[in-house]
Amino acid sequence: MIGKTKKFIAEVRVELGKCTWPWDPKEKGFRRFKELSDSTVVVIVAMLIVGGYIAFFDLMLVNVVGWLTRP
Repeated sequence: MIGKTKKFIAEVRVELGKCTWPWDPKEKGFRRFKELSDSTVVVIVAMLIVGGYIAFFDLMLVNVVGWLTRP
């Protein structure tokens, strides 16, 4: 069991060595994570836009269905 665990950890290290990380290891400080922070901002803005779009059409559909089903 311990041998399998050690082999697994060694294989994970090899695979992680092949990965490209979203930051520049030569940079220092917060500038190191520029690509990561830029991508995060893009995702948050996209979520807000899509959320606003869905909320707008949900509100419109609720009003239309409410108007159509009025007694």
